[in-house]
Amino acid sequence: MVTRIGEMLREARIQWGLSLRDVKERSQALAKQWGSRSYEVSFSWLSKLESGEHEMTLPKLISLATIYSKPPEELFRGCLPEVALSQAPYQVVGPNTTVLVTGGPLERQARHLLPDRFTSDPLPEDTMLLPLEDSMVSTPYRRAIIGRRDRTLDPMIRPGSILKIDTQKRAIASRKEWTNEFDRPIYLLQTHKGFVCGWCELDKEGLWLTLVTHSLSYEPCQRWRYRKEVEVIGRAVAVSMRLTA
Repeated sequence: MVTRIGEMLREARIQWGLSLRDVKERSQALAKQWGSRSYEVSFSWLSKLESGEHEMTLPKLISLATIYSKPPEELFRGCLPEVALSQAPYQVVGPNTTVLVTGGPLERQARHLLPDRFTSDPLPEDTMLLPLEDSMVSTPYRRAIIGRRDRTLDPMIRPGSILKIDTQKRAIASRKEWTNEFDRPIYLLQTHKGFVCGWCELDKEGLWLTLVTHSLSYEPCQRWRYRKEVEVIGRAVAVSMRLTA
């Protein structure tokens, strides 16, 4: 952690052509302007930080970010342990109001959910599981993309949408667990013909599973013998949906 931030700061200082003493003098000017000596950066402290022998403090991070004209969050990421950097961005708490995302954790989350290639990749004909990413090997989550021919929940969830599936949530929810179609659990199923996504119902005996389609999709419902002809892969917990084909 300390080594990474140290390398970042050394590279930034060299790019600006600054010596350790130059940084010290600029930090002293900032500390005087901001009214606190906590923003001062001594050349000996910075030298130890760059070599991985010191810990970063918040006031000095702000001071160095200003001197090197870098966003403070960029330097802050350099202080994070590797395990924190590898965590999925969807864990970031969103803002209270709508904002235009231009950087930071929310921007990384947006790119994770909606990569630049999202609207340009060709749609598969059938619903399919996406390859397991290295960052998801130790998690119960998988991603699936809805195929062009899978219109069970269209237009609510359109072909080309990407679902995040929790493979630990396989139990079919009862009717009393949801109140409207937007709260109704969505499941990814695997049948002998491939994957399909939709709402599900179990009969009272738990012998037959029915795939329930959206009324506007004009697709027929389907039924299989539960756990013999169909397997529940998991429950959808998030969706990224295309608005154009």
